[in-house]
Amino acid sequence: MNYKVLFTYVMGLGYVWVGISHFYNTAFFMKIMPPSFPFHLESVYVSGFFEIIFGLGIMVKFLRRYAAWGLIILLIAVYPANIYLAFSQVAQNEIGISSFVASWVRLPIQFVLIGLAYMVSKIEN
Repeated sequence: MNYKVLFTYVMGLGYVWVGISHFYNTAFFMKIMPPSFPFHLESVYVSGFFEIIFGLGIMVKFLRRYAAWGLIILLIAVYPANIYLAFSQVAQNEIGISSFVASWVRLPIQFVLIGLAYMVSKIEN
């Protein structure tokens, strides 16, 4: 197994783990939902479901490209929650992170994750 495929499995398992956490640690994800966005609980469950599905999908060769693009779309879709967290002192206090971590670490990491998902979409084996 080459390092790219190994990375894909590690990444896939990471998304599955985070996706599952949407169901047992729902309160955490609810705290970073923008108040103006409707259907908070449902959105947490739906995003967790798709993280699990796409995480599993990138580990399967014939699904990898579609699942990686699904992750890219999902990462873009949840970005407003990260923006809200970056600018909301209340949300930062509720999950116990600093504004530095919320804005200068978490926001750019989302773009790194999008880039990694794109890279995975190109892995053939």
